[in-house]
Amino acid sequence: MRTYSSEADKLNAAISGTIASFTPPEDITVTQWADKKRRLSPESSAEPGPWRTSRTPYLKEPMDAVTDPKVKLLVMVASSQVGKSEFELNSIGYIIDQDPGSILYIQPTIDDAKKFSKLRVAPMVRDCRTLRSKVADPKSRDSNNTILQKSFPGGMLTICGSNSASALASTPVRYVIGDELDRWAGSAGKEGSPWELAKARQTTFYNAKSLAVSTPTIKGHSAIADLFNTGTQERWHHRCPECGEYHDIVFNDIRFEYDTTEIRGKKHYTVRSVSWVCPSCETPHSEREMKAQPAKWVAANPAAYANGVRSFWLNAFSSPWASWASLILAYLEALGNSEKLQVVYNTKFGELWEDRGDLEDEESIMGRRETYDAELPDGVLVLTCGVDTQDDRLEYEVVGHGRWGEKWGIKRGVIMGRPDTANVWQTLDDIVDHQYSFANGVKLKISTTFVDSGGHYTQDVYSACRDRMYRKVFAIKGRGGEGVPYTSPPKKTNIVIKGRYIGQCWLYTLGVDSGKQAIMDSLRVREPGAKYYHFPRNQDLGYGTEFFAGLLSERLVYKQGRQNPWVWEKIPGHERNEALDCRNYANAAFKATGADLDAIAQRLSALADGGQKPPPKRRAAQPQPRRKTGGIDRYFNEW
Repeated sequence: MRTYSSEADKLNAAISGTIASFTPPEDITVTQWADKKRRLSPESSAEPGPWRTSRTPYLKEPMDAVTDPKVKLLVMVASSQVGKSEFELNSIGYIIDQDPGSILYIQPTIDDAKKFSKLRVAPMVRDCRTLRSKVADPKSRDSNNTILQKSFPGGMLTICGSNSASALASTPVRYVIGDELDRWAGSAGKEGSPWELAKARQTTFYNAKSLAVSTPTIKGHSAIADLFNTGTQERWHHRCPECGEYHDIVFNDIRFEYDTTEIRGKKHYTVRSVSWVCPSCETPHSEREMKAQPAKWVAANPAAYANGVRSFWLNAFSSPWASWASLILAYLEALGNSEKLQVVYNTKFGELWEDRGDLEDEESIMGRRETYDAELPDGVLVLTCGVDTQDDRLEYEVVGHGRWGEKWGIKRGVIMGRPDTANVWQTLDDIVDHQYSFANGVKLKISTTFVDSGGHYTQDVYSACRDRMYRKVFAIKGRGGEGVPYTSPPKKTNIVIKGRYIGQCWLYTLGVDSGKQAIMDSLRVREPGAKYYHFPRNQDLGYGTEFFAGLLSERLVYKQGRQNPWVWEKIPGHERNEALDCRNYANAAFKATGADLDAIAQRLSALADGGQKPPPKRRAAQPQPRRKTGGIDRYFNEW
């Protein structure tokens, strides 16, 4: 948050002294307790030994807010590598030692709960003498110390998963600590919200306190972001050395330079420089400069303190363990893969993920078109064709595939006519049988064609594909949903036309959602090379405005409450998605071929040099066993 109203600034200044000036009942804060008694365990810390709050000064106020009697709810939104787990452990240790009461600690799943207990809580108790003397010995015969329950004088620590309704709704507790709320189950069995169930157990305690901690996830669907907005909305601000203004360091204000090398089609990055540009004076500053500057928490909604809610938001740019170069390197390596990019935004930049608009619109991608000097540009090694079936036409795209996911649009068109008429398929034959030429005269034919069999002419498509099996024209059926493989081995399916059985054909099932995601990820790549998509400018090849509107006709949206919440939907005004489907089918056809691109490149090179194909091997007179082959070829042996 960049600016605040003058009223908010005044209110923030007015309460800052109030927040810091209270005296906890035990006359010791969580910070003081941790600096005096906490030891970091070697299993879980890169810096084992005594805890030092000075190493992470941004944790002081959140930790001390735990002992502020005015604070009833404390919210921490944090990326990784900032010490948020240690913040929770320090709070638990303080409660056990200084202000005992029953604690309910909630992880997303029971497996997470067991892991946290074994790897974090147990080592902390073992290595802190004051805790070791109070938490029951797990080795004693009648101990109340188990993996998920640890007793101590004045209370018990219960650790559970968010989907455990019985643990969330049983005995009263004074403290509730929720970890990774954005990964919690939507409902604890049939009991409803896990957070509300846990909070209901605190109603008998006048001094109850709740801590909610999580990495942010998806904008508009983040429980921790919603809780953050109910509180003081504090962010860790650094002072600009040039103008003296305080700002939080966020990715949008980071500038960086890097070098790229390509080894076997994979890009490798070297970050040369990273700097932060002050939003007020636009002066760049290095990581060393900024981490040496004074910093403080600044509240956007300080009035929430009166309601007992303090909330903090922290990212890894302030971490002593994460260098800025490492954060930028993670970003660069995630480009082209939206799942990896979301992880970087959530866990490194500490930002909510959304459709950020980093995918260009159709006009921008159309502007990338280039002039081909032949039907096939250099780099193409395999051709495939994807065909979408409509009631009155077939739409197709021929796609060239190169090494490392680089692809070229070759030709796109429409064949008018119903799919149950012979002339439509004869026109498609001309496309499939055509020999496409490189500038050096070498020619390629389409290796495989995938034809959509959905719609009202399924059996006619089956029949046409059966007749063209030896042209490697295959019927496909698309399936949506998470976890469906992009391509699976085909199965034989019956062909029945007008009630008459006429045979069988191969049918491929495609995971169309994963294919669409791969297309969108590749369209984000803006430099020719691995995963880059090329499109021709040549007017007669079909790559005009309509094609690009169709290619970008859908987007992935999040539907809360569904088993598979991510759904592809058409963008308003982009009702024609045939171009996206055709590219999806052509890409799937290439994946199904199992082509050896290195071997193909060698053959094409030999032909370009005037070399001759090796003479065919003479067949033996006696029958030979079936040869094992890869990709689509293996299914011809089974027919």
